[in-house]
Amino acid sequence: MTILIFALVALAVCALLVLVHRWLWIRLVRDTTAPGRLPRRIGTALTIALPLLSVAALTTGRAGAPFWLQQTVAWPGYLWLAVLLYLTLTMLVAEPIRALLLRRLAHRDPSGAEVDAPRPVEVPTAGASSAATVTAELPTTEEQPTTEEQSATAEQSGTAGGLTRRRFVARTVGGAAAAVAVGTVGAGTHGVLRGPRVKRVQVPLAKLPRAAHGFRIAVVSDVHLGPVLGRAHTQRIVDTVNRTQPDLIAIVGDLVDGSVPDLGHAAEPLRRLAARHGSYFVTGNHEYFSGAQQWIDHVRELGLTPLENARRELAHFDLAGVNDIQGEREGKGPDFGAALGDRDRARAAVLLAHQPVVIHDAVRHGVDLQLSGHTHGGQLWPGNYLAELANPTVAGLERYGDTQLYVSRGAGAWGPPVRVGAPSDITVVELASFQA
Repeated sequence: MTILIFALVALAVCALLVLVHRWLWIRLVRDTTAPGRLPRRIGTALTIALPLLSVAALTTGRAGAPFWLQQTVAWPGYLWLAVLLYLTLTMLVAEPIRALLLRRLAHRDPSGAEVDAPRPVEVPTAGASSAATVTAELPTTEEQPTTEEQSATAEQSGTAGGLTRRRFVARTVGGAAAAVAVGTVGAGTHGVLRGPRVKRVQVPLAKLPRAAHGFRIAVVSDVHLGPVLGRAHTQRIVDTVNRTQPDLIAIVGDLVDGSVPDLGHAAEPLRRLAARHGSYFVTGNHEYFSGAQQWIDHVRELGLTPLENARRELAHFDLAGVNDIQGEREGKGPDFGAALGDRDRARAAVLLAHQPVVIHDAVRHGVDLQLSGHTHGGQLWPGNYLAELANPTVAGLERYGDTQLYVSRGAGAWGPPVRVGAPSDITVVELASFQA
């Protein structure tokens, strides 16, 4: 039954994508180019090739394709998905404008006069000379042209160079929509490749002793090293984290999208992370798509400490970490009892957990602060509204009972290396004591 439902959903998504691409082809290729000309052939070819590249970008990694092939299709395929989103949204907004302009054209003849305006006719008046006439407006005896015929007439009235008025409208509206979409994606891509910005948040904890007031935790989530974001991106993150001079570094999942043989080189700069109390790591759902155990072993080699349903008792508070929910499929899901069950609840507890949805388990186990990622803050607006449906908190700090939850937007990007309305961040969480 599950497979059948998945197949039906996949079929519906594919059908929707076909319809969207068909509509965009009509508006941006057919309506803007002349039949049989090279521009139309190029536009038609791109309408077919780009979605195929997107499908390849989404599937080659899971299919075990060579990493060089994943890299080849990833950039154009993923970027087209982002452009497709904003191109569809802008064209939907532009559609009423296009319809209004074409409606005005449909009521004009080639000379610019109103096509369906009544015609003045001369009617002889009784008892007057044959030369005497009066002008009266009478309806024509011919049937008025339909809207389609008027549109065809308007299309035949061209400007210099054979550019029809209808085609001019299509190019103007479509070009403006495309410029907005490409500009939005370009700005979002620049934001990702520039690297995450530092965000600082102070979190007061009732049980934190005065000696730990001002303890700083650098929270890094959702780096997503893969065929698009590689070693240079890791180096930017490491440099940014080290400049904050944190007391502790917490990498809360979704570090990678791929295997250690493919991405070990890209992760190498993590070796240079520096914090007085060390660097810690918990798995995210994407680690389980990539072979979680190999990455747990590898980050340990890089100097990070994996917390697999485990706890470390630091000087002034407990630091715990749980596996991601995705690990349940391998029998290695989150175990809050193992991580938190036998601890001294008089001490403050900070939990590293990739997905915000486990906050209710954290509340039951007396956690004071949970640090998470996973949501990307929605990554691509309006994706934040969808993220709100699946997560208790999409980004920022919120309280659930006696437990506070902080969700980072993440330091990288999944799929399209683009962020719109959800800038990437590395968050320095500064713990504050009520006794200070």
